[in-house]
Amino acid sequence: MADFLLIISIISIWIAVCQSILIMAGAIVFIRKQNREQLTMPDNLEDFPTVTVMVPAHNEELVITSTVEHILQMNYPEHKLQVIVIADNCTDNTAAKLKSLQSSASYEGRNLLILERTGTGGKSGALNDALEHATGEWICIYDADAAPEKNALLFLTRKAMEEPEKYGAVFGRNKARNRGQNFLSRCINLELVTIQRVHHTGLWQLFKLGTIPGTNFIVKSSLIREIGGWDEDAITEDTAISFEILMRGQLIALAPQAEAYQQEPEKLSVYMKQRERWAKGNYQVVLDNLHHLVNRSSWRIKFHVLYYATSYFWFMIAIIVSDIIFVANIIYQIIALFNPAVISPFQFQGDVYVFLVIAWALMYYIYVLQINLALAADIGQSNTRNFILSCVSYFTYSQLFLLISVKAFAGMLIDKITGREKKWYKTQRFG
Repeated sequence: MADFLLIISIISIWIAVCQSILIMAGAIVFIRKQNREQLTMPDNLEDFPTVTVMVPAHNEELVITSTVEHILQMNYPEHKLQVIVIADNCTDNTAAKLKSLQSSASYEGRNLLILERTGTGGKSGALNDALEHATGEWICIYDADAAPEKNALLFLTRKAMEEPEKYGAVFGRNKARNRGQNFLSRCINLELVTIQRVHHTGLWQLFKLGTIPGTNFIVKSSLIREIGGWDEDAITEDTAISFEILMRGQLIALAPQAEAYQQEPEKLSVYMKQRERWAKGNYQVVLDNLHHLVNRSSWRIKFHVLYYATSYFWFMIAIIVSDIIFVANIIYQIIALFNPAVISPFQFQGDVYVFLVIAWALMYYIYVLQINLALAADIGQSNTRNFILSCVSYFTYSQLFLLISVKAFAGMLIDKITGREKKWYKTQRFG
């Protein structure tokens, strides 16, 4: 039985490695193509569509003023831009700060709407309420801690205009603005850069497959209304809406120049709560969409479901099983030094255990290679300190995913059994 479990784990790890190599190959092609293209700015923005930017904010007094100012100062025609900020069940000065900004002379005459709500549904409920007031042809979402660069919205809409019939949504890149704060924020930065510059670019280059992030994206107003708005029962509403868009034959395109900065957790407790919520939401979305693997859905939807299912279930279980076997075997070998009568329950035939070590070594190499490929594609991030951090983070930061995944899956099961209500947990901000 031990041999069987180990062999399955080894095969799974090799499949995960092959998947990573394929995505990296796609990312390299994308990066090379992007580097050959000359970035130009349009002379006239009058042909660009109208956009409603929506910002859900729950007790965000520390960051909300800066975020709205960044949005209002973007390089986009003022008469084509509507901004709706939703002060959702706030008990702090979020609404007061927004009203003060609204009445300032600097933004006099701007189309800025402030909604104060006390309804349910968390972030999704806030967005659905704002949708009723939206007048733009496209809806743009920014989180309350976002700092979009001046041309972020321009790049998002320009990408949408390339294939207006095919693209139902367009997403950009998010960067950690507090990445140098401590060890945790530096590791989060590595993760974010790798996802943005390897996984997203590789999947888009190879399969024209994208996933909406929680912030810095646009979606057709008509499409989001056709879908019925955001799912108020979904913990990760962005992943859920991505599947809804794909089901309607629309693509989610990548606009790599559209960048926005966001604040990442600086405390481990805040990080764990945030990621456990994300993992739990993604587990639920995967389970809700497994039926697409056996119905007549498009290959792109099937691949999307399979990609999430392997990442959150299959590969994760394989790594956990192999970790348990590896650690248990080491512990028994140490005990055997003092008590030779003790025999490990994991007895392997031939060189099976050696193959596990080789698979792990290759997985570690690919892990470090992915990060440094991403860093090389991001100006100013490829340096000695980040290289060392990429090597160390595998044994520290990345191992948190195992704990988070187990806790999230257990939490999801408890929610289903007990009927526990899902809540919108806001990530703690830092001034």
